[in-house]
Amino acid sequence: MARSKRPDSTASNKNDPVDDSRAKALTAYLEWLEGRPLAARSRQAYAHQVRRYIAWLGDRSPVDGDPLADGDARDWAVRDYKRHLKAVQRWKPASVNLALAALDSFYTQLGLGRPVVRREDLPAKAPRALTEEQVRRLLRMADRASARDRAIVVMLLFTGLRLAELEALDLDDVKLSARKGLVIVRSGKGDAYREVPLNALLRQVLEEWLEQRPQLAREGERALFVGRGGGRLSKRSVDDVVRGLGKDAGVKLSAHLLRHTFLTVLVRKGNDLVMVAELAGHRRLETTRRYSLPSDIDRLLAVEGLQIDY
Repeated sequence: MARSKRPDSTASNKNDPVDDSRAKALTAYLEWLEGRPLAARSRQAYAHQVRRYIAWLGDRSPVDGDPLADGDARDWAVRDYKRHLKAVQRWKPASVNLALAALDSFYTQLGLGRPVVRREDLPAKAPRALTEEQVRRLLRMADRASARDRAIVVMLLFTGLRLAELEALDLDDVKLSARKGLVIVRSGKGDAYREVPLNALLRQVLEEWLEQRPQLAREGERALFVGRGGGRLSKRSVDDVVRGLGKDAGVKLSAHLLRHTFLTVLVRKGNDLVMVAELAGHRRLETTRRYSLPSDIDRLLAVEGLQIDY
């Protein structure tokens, strides 16, 4: 017997109850997604992934039950879809996991709960950090910036402070002398207190900023970094400073990338992980240990090092 063709999803197929239920489920999900507290980019990615899944379901015969109504059929379908993404679409683990995260969201909205399917294991990598050449370029660009902007970037680079921690600093949180310095984080992540020493370069640029600060700060202002109006510089303004100097240096920069760089350099230079964790304000040593993981460059150099002349 000749195999029958699957009907086209055109006008002749508009009243197909299966296709209609999938279309309604997709429409309901997209409307629900618009109200979720997600970044616009995340909503777009989830919507795209669920559309792909619904289209893939349309090419399957529902022999195992309805994956939009039955829990077992849901799990079987999503597991098959995962195999399809890996074997046919040749997707990498991170992309497969993104699709599965979108389907978690889709089935949660549908009322069936998350599918029971194993995530792909991702290769462990160290957090991204600036290279030595990028740091050198950034510091050169910072030399051309205002004393305040230079102090902001150099402090983030050589203390590893988080953006919110730097924005919250007051004048009396920085202790400077001829040979040493200290910055006090009074309420870091988890309301934790810590102290971070200041190296010679950072002490120098902070002194230059503190000489100019009285000309900008309004009377009685306690903030270390102030804006044009004389008040405390906002987190958004600090972020703008960082990104602007990064652009000048040819690097897509953020305060968090500067923090990663600070911690990566400390760990790679062989410093004790407990000490690095204290400087970072990490409660768990495993968080700090991530900075000792190999990077893509490390893996490449390791393999290249196997070559011999013959």
